[in-house]
Amino acid sequence: MNSTIENLLNNQIKYEATASMQYLAMASWADANGYNGVAEFFYAQSEEERLHMTKLVKFVNERGGKVSIPLLEKPKGDFNSLNELFDMFLSSEVFVTEQINHIIFECLQHKEYNVHNFMQWYVTEQLEEEAMARTLLDKLTIIGDEKAGQYLFDRDINVIARANENQE
Repeated sequence: MNSTIENLLNNQIKYEATASMQYLAMASWADANGYNGVAEFFYAQSEEERLHMTKLVKFVNERGGKVSIPLLEKPKGDFNSLNELFDMFLSSEVFVTEQINHIIFECLQHKEYNVHNFMQWYVTEQLEEEAMARTLLDKLTIIGDEKAGQYLFDRDINVIARANENQE
């Protein structure tokens, strides 16, 4: 495996692990603040990012690369609102998409077509993740500070998220 690509994949492992831990912290905040639906949503997102990380680890190992398990910084754990939570969710997903796009670009530059093909799954996944994050943030923007709306959002978030994924 090309060393540039190996380094980029190891960086991506760190980004996926960081997202997993950040979403876990977000789930914990939501849980502690009575947003059980939002908490379950972010617990699931955390697990999904961990699986994305593991998939990368296995791929690098299968290709004869050397995986570097990263040291992670402590994630942000205190939030002022649901909007802040979902702003961070969208920003995180946009960042990950940018990094994946960079890997794809470098794969083509270095003629690493096997890695390029493998990364196509992540491209599709990120399209879905960003669309879902935008949809959920749009819903919260419509609701504003209305407590009844936030209650309904919390109650229905998993239904909203699944419906958005099915539209893809």
